[in-house]
Amino acid sequence: MTTHPHKWRILTAVGMGIFLATIDGSIVNVALPTLVRELHTNFATVQWIPLAYLLTLSTVLLSMGRLGDMIGKKRVYVSGFVLFTLSSMLCGLAPGVYWLIGFRVLQAIGAAMTQALGIAIVTEAFPPAERGKALGVAGGLVSLGVVAGPTLGGLILDAFSWRWIFFVNLPIGILGILMTLRYVPHTTAVRAQRFDYAGAAVLFGGLLALLLALTLGQQWGFADRRIWLLSGMAALLLVGFIITEQRVTQPMINLNLFRNELFNINLLTGLLTFIAVAGVFVLLPFYLENMMGYGPRQVGLLIAAVPVLMGITAPISGALSDRYGTRPIATIGLAVLVAGYLAMSRLTLATSLPVYVLAVLPFGAGMGIFQSPNNSAVMGSVPPPQLGVTSGLLAMTRNLGQTVGIATMGTIWAGRVMAHVGGAVSGGVTAAPITAQIAGLQDTFRIIAALVSAAFFLSAYGMVKAGREGRRKKEEGREVKDEVV
Repeated sequence: MTTHPHKWRILTAVGMGIFLATIDGSIVNVALPTLVRELHTNFATVQWIPLAYLLTLSTVLLSMGRLGDMIGKKRVYVSGFVLFTLSSMLCGLAPGVYWLIGFRVLQAIGAAMTQALGIAIVTEAFPPAERGKALGVAGGLVSLGVVAGPTLGGLILDAFSWRWIFFVNLPIGILGILMTLRYVPHTTAVRAQRFDYAGAAVLFGGLLALLLALTLGQQWGFADRRIWLLSGMAALLLVGFIITEQRVTQPMINLNLFRNELFNINLLTGLLTFIAVAGVFVLLPFYLENMMGYGPRQVGLLIAAVPVLMGITAPISGALSDRYGTRPIATIGLAVLVAGYLAMSRLTLATSLPVYVLAVLPFGAGMGIFQSPNNSAVMGSVPPPQLGVTSGLLAMTRNLGQTVGIATMGTIWAGRVMAHVGGAVSGGVTAAPITAQIAGLQDTFRIIAALVSAAFFLSAYGMVKAGREGRRKKEEGREVKDEVV
């Protein structure tokens, strides 16, 4: 794989798409109370403004990755950037809530086209020796988007109409499109390929049913029959997808990728860490505001410390992984993460701000250290014709992990609070005694630490296995050389 002369400009162009897609996943959440008033609607309806974006994004990522492998990554990426920018303008002009939800679906399709292929384009632009550093910068932009979303949303709402939450995307989007057209090279499309419409449709249905079950289960309760029905549909459709992919000659996902044990370990550890991360971002606001009594602005600043540190450590760990290997650095990141979760399991009402910061710093640093080398290991283990769908698979793993984490960790915390109280609490778990809420929080962080510990041991096993395979290949190379001599 050759180095592209404009590799850093390519990364800048792709980074704009990554940043916009990330920031738009969170910036709207700050505006939901305003949208209820301004659009004369209710909270149940307005929730679908972020939900429609998340569900659409997660369900079409893989299809867009496969499409990029087939017809060219630049073509799909630029089309997605244009669609995202135009639909941002339409969101800002929306006359009513249902129009806004519809335009958010269009916006998510555009975001899926950029998210699915951004990492693949960066991987092709940089040589293997610099891949970790480049993906670390991309990971830093994701963290920046997470931080900037709520902060920028609050500033815009203070000074302007809610419509500017979407209009702010236009200048960055236009600049990103122009840079992409100018610097991102055209990739050779794979000829005589057919898109797997059956596989795409079954996967779409399975993922949609799964995500709806996880999302609506938080409102209806996971024991609700409708949630069980959605979960059963998801299981059947996802099994049907695997059967479909085994029978078609040109599948959307080459299932042979999953015969690589190290590839599976990287994806699974990534999924587990995003489940854990989502749980933290759900629980920390309750700890800081409901239990400790800090105001919304203070809470925002205190939580922002986590993704800021992730953004700082991600490029550094990426560069280190280029030098020392992806697996050792990723495994170290998971060890730091476990330490962070164990530190957060000791948070109490008496915890001071400096101690709180010291407790969450290992969490932010560990995630930043882990993510870049893990992504580099995944992208470096597949052939070039599969880069697009693998990039989409990484993005889908991230979104699915966050959805699962929000659903499960909130439920676990509520269950542990009720266990400490001794039964159900009138008015919900936030009305429980603060001591019970703190005890439930500590239990949940210990469970998260156990989950990430499992990811650590998986990664350590993968590191040992990779080392053995590397030594075996060296020995085989020496034997061949001896035979030639």
